[in-house]
Amino acid sequence: MSAWLRVAAVGDVPPGTLHGVTVERTKVVLANVDGDFYALRDRCSHADFPLHDGVLLGETLECIHHGAKFDVCSGKATGFPAIRPVKSYEVDVRDGDIFIQLD
Repeated sequence: MSAWLRVAAVGDVPPGTLHGVTVERTKVVLANVDGDFYALRDRCSHADFPLHDGVLLGETLECIHHGAKFDVCSGKATGFPAIRPVKSYEVDVRDGDIFIQLD
């Protein structure tokens, strides 16, 4: 199991927003859904564009480039043109900081 890595402060990701970070050369998008935090690989599985530019609608992240949709809780593709999921990462919030595990 990999180590927990601090990626942001809770205040960096207000409710209903997305926030892109780079962790050990891996691009990750953080999502805050009503105070619950999720982390996905920051690349759309449809056309490899960054997802942090997208729109968060509840638990759905919509890529602004072609409209692909993903469930931020699991990374599952939920709307065309994406058919493949994006990798999701385990998240832990401690003392006002957000941590993820890359593996």
